[in-house]
Amino acid sequence: MEAVNVIIGIIMILSFFGMIWYCVKGYNLMIGFFVMAIFWTVLALVGNLFVPNAAMAKFSFVGVLENVFQEGPQNYGKSILVNIFFGAFFGRVLMTSGIASTLIRKTVELGGDKPRFTMSLLCIMTSIIFTSMTGIGPVISIAVIVIPILLSLGLPASITLFAFMGSIMSGIFANIVNFKQYQAMFVAADSKYASYTYNEYFNFGIICMVVALVVVLVVANIALNTKKVSHAWAATTTNRGATENNAPAISWISVILPVIGVVVFKLPIILGFLLSSAFALVTCKKLKGSFVEICSMLAKLFAEGAVDVAPMVGFLLMLSMFNNAANFAAPYFQTLLGGFIPTSAIVIAIAFAILTPLGFFRGPLNLVGCGAAILAVVLSSPANFPIAFLYPLFAVTTIAPQHLDITQSWVAWGFGYTKVATKDYMKMSIPTGWVIGMICCIIAYFMYGGLVG
Repeated sequence: MEAVNVIIGIIMILSFFGMIWYCVKGYNLMIGFFVMAIFWTVLALVGNLFVPNAAMAKFSFVGVLENVFQEGPQNYGKSILVNIFFGAFFGRVLMTSGIASTLIRKTVELGGDKPRFTMSLLCIMTSIIFTSMTGIGPVISIAVIVIPILLSLGLPASITLFAFMGSIMSGIFANIVNFKQYQAMFVAADSKYASYTYNEYFNFGIICMVVALVVVLVVANIALNTKKVSHAWAATTTNRGATENNAPAISWISVILPVIGVVVFKLPIILGFLLSSAFALVTCKKLKGSFVEICSMLAKLFAEGAVDVAPMVGFLLMLSMFNNAANFAAPYFQTLLGGFIPTSAIVIAIAFAILTPLGFFRGPLNLVGCGAAILAVVLSSPANFPIAFLYPLFAVTTIAPQHLDITQSWVAWGFGYTKVATKDYMKMSIPTGWVIGMICCIIAYFMYGGLVG
């Protein structure tokens, strides 16, 4: 009867490759993961008829369906979606108050007409901004400021798009909302992982943020050595920015206030977003008018933020179904792959480093992709790796490839906006994601490998 588990495991692995093909073709990911959740649940239920599935031991037939299609989205909504909505609200505040655009303009003024220097400064500022902001709306709002500036300085479109998307990726390493999103996937596998906090991860996140930004800038500058830079439009951008109204300097700290609130003052993340939003609005003198007008403005900002992340929310709810289905699929992956999971900290760190490219195209090392099943297998490993070590590894192989990937919504938008060919972008993005993954996985070993014992 063991053959049944092997056959089902092979079918599930083949479906992995089918999902990767689906992602590369650019089809709708929300529908794709919903279909995968159904497919894996059905396969697991069929397998359970022949060989008892340990993951289904305490569930009835209806209980399995409830766990995947009801409890998955329900628990995910409780644990992460509220953070996403308030993070999106904060992003709208930064845009409406003019803080984000002011920081970009000041950065350009500091860089002057030196393309490489200005590109580096803009990437640093973009990275800092996206330690708090999230969603395709804020990305596009910053992109339509930054990308034309870089293009006007004479940078080739492919390098401009790569540098901008790479700077967002580096900021995501320290992004609080993304931390909560990935942590929720560990919690879905076992509630004991809920005790792992952003504060425990913070030092590693900041180090990886710096590493990622440095690698992106090195690759962009090397690419520039092979391209001709034109300075024809440099003056236009600078002069245009000078006519804009700037947010007061005291308000600029709003960008990192949520992180400071959580790390230094141990504030709940939602309260951190609300207090930071209030500080930004007050210092920018946006709370003007009657009480009714102010309430209307705040409601509008929250509604706009919700619209910004609506596609992401739909995708994440379907992904949560897939995550729960992966828990029932894990025994079949364990049958095929369990013997290949390393039990040594250094070996698994090296394996993640070498296999980082499997995080591209929503692959098996990407938590916001097919990685949920692999996560379940690794968590059930006899090595019993602590989350303080495993989370950084999975964060690296998710963040570095995912936010440079052509399946990422805002990267796909960027291709249409800049008219860059995907192959020109991928020549830089895939090697960069791999290098960042290798460096950060080794850093994870040196920081947390000693916890494995």
